[in-house]
Amino acid sequence: MNTFMSRMRKLRQNTSGVAMIEFALALPFFLAASFGGVETANLALTNMRIAQLAVHIADNASRIGDTSTLTSRKIYESDLNDVFYGAVMQAGGSMDFGTHGRAVISSLEVDDASGNQYIHWQRCFGAKAFSSAYGGEGAGLDGSLVGMGPVGEEVTAFEDEAVIYVELAYDYQPLITDAFFGVTEIKSRSSFTVRDDRDLSQIYQRNPASPDPIADCT
Repeated sequence: MNTFMSRMRKLRQNTSGVAMIEFALALPFFLAASFGGVETANLALTNMRIAQLAVHIADNASRIGDTSTLTSRKIYESDLNDVFYGAVMQAGGSMDFGTHGRAVISSLEVDDASGNQYIHWQRCFGAKAFSSAYGGEGAGLDGSLVGMGPVGEEVTAFEDEAVIYVELAYDYQPLITDAFFGVTEIKSRSSFTVRDDRDLSQIYQRNPASPDPIADCT
């Protein structure tokens, strides 16, 4: 009994201990700040990857085609399919761009008859519901298209040349939860002038008897 009372007196006089209550109160705020920081960093990284992906697609689409010193370079449906395949490889499996994103490639050209800027052809990839802000194939033939890009900063094509304009949209996939940013759509755009003399008349099939899939935007 004396030993028990002695221990109780020592316990009453002991002022050391662990601040469990304070820790428990601060823990939710600490976790929220930590998870929020991780989610913010991932969102910034995803924005950068989408921007790089737009540049990658536009650059590659401006280079594709058969190399020939005798005729203008022809492009094929298989070339454009390869461009999209390369974009998926660059994006990586973690983004699952084919499911959550959409890429639109437009060929901005000058109509021979009217001299108007117009979208000659357009190809798309990805399951996300997203359309070009400038319309589909044939948009601009009526003279309504100044160019493609932000107002006052439009890019335009020169006669007998083409500009490849790429628009990307992606639904951000959070690492932890969407409570921090909600449903976030990331957009990016890029454009490159076609490097070489290109046959602008059409997109060809390498083997018309066994045509390659067409990445039609509809």
